[in-house]
Amino acid sequence: MSSAKAGVGAQPSGDGIAIRPLPLWRNLQFQTLWIGTSASTLGVSVADIAYPLTVLAVTGSPALAGLFAAVQAIGMLLAGLPAGVLADRCDNRTIVICTEAGRAAVTAVVAVALITGWLSLPVLFAGAALLGIGQAIKGAAQTLLLRSVVPIEQLTQALTQDEVRMNGAAVFGPALGGTLYAVRALAHAVPFLFTAGSFLTALVGAALMKFMPEAPQGPVGRTATRTPNGSSAGAGAMLAGVRTLWGQPVLRAATLLIMFVNTIGAGFELIIIVILRHQAVPTGTIGLALGLGAAGGLAGAPLVKVLHRLRPGVLLLAVAALDVLVLALLAVPFGPWWVAGLMFTVMLGLPAIRVLIDILVIRQAPPEQRGRVVAALMTLIGLGMPAGVAGCGLLLQYLPAQAAMLTLASAQAAGVAYCFTRRELRQARWPGLARPGRRVGGR
Repeated sequence: MSSAKAGVGAQPSGDGIAIRPLPLWRNLQFQTLWIGTSASTLGVSVADIAYPLTVLAVTGSPALAGLFAAVQAIGMLLAGLPAGVLADRCDNRTIVICTEAGRAAVTAVVAVALITGWLSLPVLFAGAALLGIGQAIKGAAQTLLLRSVVPIEQLTQALTQDEVRMNGAAVFGPALGGTLYAVRALAHAVPFLFTAGSFLTALVGAALMKFMPEAPQGPVGRTATRTPNGSSAGAGAMLAGVRTLWGQPVLRAATLLIMFVNTIGAGFELIIIVILRHQAVPTGTIGLALGLGAAGGLAGAPLVKVLHRLRPGVLLLAVAALDVLVLALLAVPFGPWWVAGLMFTVMLGLPAIRVLIDILVIRQAPPEQRGRVVAALMTLIGLGMPAGVAGCGLLLQYLPAQAAMLTLASAQAAGVAYCFTRRELRQARWPGLARPGRRVGGR
């Protein structure tokens, strides 16, 4: 990497005068990446509705629908730590291109199997595992790729715009997925064809980045700095990211709390789908309700700065406690718009939590280990997801959907109560407010 590209933030001109970075909207590499990942995220959101509906249609078993999501989560977990090493050592744009090509191929195979009548549970579960692996590999690489095209002083602004991508897909994806699944043409394969096309769009976007004007580099370069023998400089073992997270009390407690929330929430959408189907709600309306609920994430993006006035641990605990209340209220069968309103409420705090994780964890990681820290975080907070989604399916198999939702609320309440006892989490402070010589969040 040349010294001209290694700087962070404002770049000095030849006469020593600092040049401010371009406005984010003029950063063509970032905007191209954003458009591609927005398409990909929308496709995933569509598929997240189409897959459980397909499994339910093929088998009639909520437990098997939960098992599908569990297999996908297991694939993500198994690939998580190796994905971090790959992101630290290889060109991240190439990784994104390859994984999007793989995900498009897998989704196209599922669509063809549906159309030809050859779709079976082994095909679906194999696709779930491959999609989970691809998501893990792409997730770590994309996180570093974004940082390679955005100066560090614009990173929070870029992440806030990225919240629009994720929450916009969460708003429109479920409604679109339910609507496309309702199309009987091509044996309900339309949402899968749409998702495959969205992955190809992301692939093209990543490829086009090569031809865009380069912006000043962010906190991580395009690839890790390499030693003459080709290995990453400062590269440690695969578990380096795990040691970084688990070695600091605040990060350990925050990761545990997010693990609790992710485990319990992994299958709650499946329970919502079952509850609404028992109320004879059309699939299109189910998707619309889930999408309107997700609009809370869009509405919450402007609240990031306001909510970050709270201490980070207090903010995490408050959002997790609100989630417990919402889970309990979702058990009340008041119809799709009741579901939409409750989800909208709890989603308001999600953008602030995502940016909090970036500030508290990812930005504090050594640049040469950042891919492994990202992968370790994704792996740790996802450890309970297979059990969560499979457990939701089993609860639905043997309990009424409302009782299953109340069981989830009780389990999450226990996890939040335990994390509330962790003094280091309650008293954690933002890294910029930490006293000199202290760890982040130290007492």
